[in-house]
Amino acid sequence: MEKEIFSYRRLMFTTFVISGCSMVYELLISAVSSYLLGDSITQFSITIGLYMCAMGIGSFLSKYIKKDLFEWFVFVEIAVGILGGSSALILFISNIYLAAYQLVMYLEIISIGVLVGLEIPLLTRIIEENAGNLRITLSSIFSFDYIGGLAGSIAFPLLLLPQLGYFSTAFLVGSLNLAVSVFILFSYRKYVGHFSKWRGICIISLGIMLCGMLFSENLAYSVEQGLYRDKVILSEQTAYQKVVMTKHKDDVRLYINGNIQFSSKDEYRYHEALVHLPMSAAEKKESVLVLGGGDGLAVREILKYPEVKEIVLVDLDPQMIEICKTHKDISALNEKALDSPKLSIRNADAYRFLEENAKSGKCYDVIIVDLPDPNSETLNKLYTDLFYRLCANSLSKEGVMTVQSTSPYYAADAYWCIHKTIKKEIPNVYPYHVQVPSFGDWGFQLASKKEIDVQNIQLEVKGKFLSQENVQGLFFFGEDELAKEENLSVNSLSTPRLLQYYLEAEKNWE
Repeated sequence: MEKEIFSYRRLMFTTFVISGCSMVYELLISAVSSYLLGDSITQFSITIGLYMCAMGIGSFLSKYIKKDLFEWFVFVEIAVGILGGSSALILFISNIYLAAYQLVMYLEIISIGVLVGLEIPLLTRIIEENAGNLRITLSSIFSFDYIGGLAGSIAFPLLLLPQLGYFSTAFLVGSLNLAVSVFILFSYRKYVGHFSKWRGICIISLGIMLCGMLFSENLAYSVEQGLYRDKVILSEQTAYQKVVMTKHKDDVRLYINGNIQFSSKDEYRYHEALVHLPMSAAEKKESVLVLGGGDGLAVREILKYPEVKEIVLVDLDPQMIEICKTHKDISALNEKALDSPKLSIRNADAYRFLEENAKSGKCYDVIIVDLPDPNSETLNKLYTDLFYRLCANSLSKEGVMTVQSTSPYYAADAYWCIHKTIKKEIPNVYPYHVQVPSFGDWGFQLASKKEIDVQNIQLEVKGKFLSQENVQGLFFFGEDELAKEENLSVNSLSTPRLLQYYLEAEKNWE
């Protein structure tokens, strides 16, 4: 009789929730490790593989649990909630204070994975023992499990991470697991032994997670302060990236996903080299396209040319633009260039923008490609032969393009791979570089459909660093900065060689 009146609908809802939580933990650990260590392909691959293996171990171990199934399920949810909810905090602290970050990461993945692997077998046996009909039980429970996984995988990148950040997301999802334990405990209290003990543990654990969520911003600030040399004055998770700004005296630094973008002490060296060489080499400069450069510093330099009539800035992240428009330190540095009436801002993917622009037939006199380093598969796409073909389609016959190209000293293979890839699509490519103290030796590529006499470029705007006397010197390289270009591959969408070269260089210099 009890089997007939046993309600398993609540357990189906439980399955949906815990499956979504499980997926979020998997994505969260992968994202945190990618942020802290780089090489997102490796981090996601290791996390997913290890997590799935650990889930298999958990499923295997479930056969040794022969009684007190409700109590075991409540215990698992408490343990998953505590471990998963504190996972981001544990990983960040481990990265700052421990040399063995990866060991902690692996233990975190395995521990959560084993516990998650116990959940579905326990729920299946609970329903089967109390409601009967194994066929319906299995079909129902796996349906809700898969749908919950989908919900978690959609919610994490579109809602949780952009709105809450790493810490709040972890604490929120941990709270959901603990709320499930409370829900099960009170819904099926007659099946649970030691009810009072479990009730106390659940409520205390849930309270801790909710407090963690409430004070997550303070925790994030304290922990992030340990990741950066200077005082953190801004930390924002946008829909696309983590933006952090630090300040020490008059040195303001901007970081995206942990990688420095500029230091106010020497950024002018980078941006003068990036902008003034192509602008001086171009016969016309009425229309300028900037891909990336959401900080407005390249636009600041472009506006020094009175003949410029139109600047189109393409940056994927509207929040990044807003930060650089409104934050007093950056807006002072870019001299409010992002408010210029000559400037048109397009929040779009640079690749997609160029595809659409090719259909319109519009060409630009100067194209400045100021994108982040190719340290992920997403960014690698913006350094491929197809991308540079699209750039060539948007470049006028007499136009000039420049591309920031990483360091020819620290990442020589990556630098010369970019050179070779551009040369495949644009016939005349001239590599040059400049010393930027906060970056080291940094490289660029000057490209045009017609030949440029780089030794006779007449600088039209004198900068703090750049002058007519030192322009020619930028095109000379030391022997230790040269790579055997013939041994390097062109970077393409199907064969992302550049990403391999870059990650190898990053690993060597760590």
